Amino acid sequence: MARVTRGLVSHRKHKKVLKLTHGFRMTKRRLIKVAKEALLHAGEYEFAGRRLRKRDMRRLWISRLNQSVQKLDLNYSRFINGLKKAEIELDRKVLADLAVRDPQIFKIIVDKARERLN
Repeated sequence: MARVTRGLVSHRKHKKVLKLTHGFRMTKRRLIKVAKEALLHAGEYEFAGRRLRKRDMRRLWISRLNQSVQKLDLNYSRFINGLKKAEIELDRKVLADLAVRDPQIFKIIVDKARERLN
């Protein structure tokens, strides 16, 4: 049986891993065994980070809304309750954007939500 050399295949695989670990520090970017493990961990952090980003953005939108609504003498929970009663189905992302970019329209929305509370 002929001898099989795998130099080319492994070299390609190693180059691929080392290219992906380019910005890492010390041996995590030079040594293949360490680089492979670092790449696996980086993938886990990346996956978790995508979930955390969604959580962080929602917290930011809520705090922006709370601040904007408090300027108009209402609190956040009552504002959201008023929106649901008024059947205004804008999400927090859009509402926070309106509060920052277009305060007049946001004030109209807050007034409609306040009407439904009474």
